[in-house]
Amino acid sequence: MNILVTGGSSGLGASILKKLVTDNKFFIYFTYTNSRESATQTESTYRNSKAVHCDFLDNKSVDDLVNQIKDYDLDILINNAATAIHKEHFYKTEPALFLQSFEYDIVPTLKITQEALKTFRRKKFGKIINIISSAVVNHPPVGWSSYVANKAYLLSMSKSWVVENSRFNISSNNISPSFMQTGLTSDTDERIIEQMIEGHPLKRLLTTTEVADAVLFFVYASQQVNGTNLIINAGSDLV
Repeated sequence: MNILVTGGSSGLGASILKKLVTDNKFFIYFTYTNSRESATQTESTYRNSKAVHCDFLDNKSVDDLVNQIKDYDLDILINNAATAIHKEHFYKTEPALFLQSFEYDIVPTLKITQEALKTFRRKKFGKIINIISSAVVNHPPVGWSSYVANKAYLLSMSKSWVVENSRFNISSNNISPSFMQTGLTSDTDERIIEQMIEGHPLKRLLTTTEVADAVLFFVYASQQVNGTNLIINAGSDLV
């Protein structure tokens, strides 16, 4: 089975990749933006992986990836990549920044998913796994309005993918993890992190390895599992 993991060279993406490459029946394509050295090392370590450059901030780079997808003969798409979290109170945020955030984080994901679906529908099989955020179901962090809104948009779009494609044996599922310490959140103040740990039911933050385990569940799951959103937040909010 051929899998594409966007943003697979660091953070959560790297943890997902490490889980997948242990199964030799998978061939994993994974995208990277700046970490070329790390991506090349992964590629040389695991023969069932291939690094593909893709910068979500560059339309041409995204289009280059989209044009290659038909050659990957994909079975599974894992939408994980994200560019940044713009942290600012909603009332202070310039409207142009909301549009920019959508262009950089959502539009590339939509283009990639559209192209993958062409292969899935031809093969009468496919899995889409989207990394969302538990913030879409509980209290969004202050100043994360554009990031959380984008994730909510993707969650809603996933429902349409289910309705339009389930008869082609294509599933679309979502994973909504709580806060993790990754490059995406590296600028979070240590005092805030301490507060989050203190208020956490388990007194520790979620790890990327734990979320990667959840991704693996959907990778192996029956196509009967479709249209779900797995919230990983230690029971902080019950839906």
